[in-house]
Amino acid sequence: MPTIPSLLLSAVLAAAIVGLWQWHRARRRRQAYARVLDAADAFEARLRLARRQIDSLDQGGADPVRDALQEMLRQRLWLQQHGAGANVATLDTLRDSIVAAQAKIDRHLAQLAEARAAAGI
Repeated sequence: MPTIPSLLLSAVLAAAIVGLWQWHRARRRRQAYARVLDAADAFEARLRLARRQIDSLDQGGADPVRDALQEMLRQRLWLQQHGAGANVATLDTLRDSIVAAQAKIDRHLAQLAEARAAAGI
């Protein structure tokens, strides 16, 4: 039959394990949230640079920078409203979408640079 001190020790150890597990989960979520914000900040800075690079060009239609900036604002609003309670997987998905959008803008800028080079601009 277990004694009271050994039962108390088991309870304390169980509480410590649960506490450490919850601390680890909260830490992972905070890190994921910070990664999303860092990616959003970097992408927004990249979009502003892209805006300056293509302002002088006549796009004649869709404006990928404007569209990306609008999407970035929607994502920031979502983060503001739901980010505090979002799980790590959701935050990672949001970050991945930001990285993919940045890659799309980078490809568009590379195409513009090639067109400028071909035109001798």
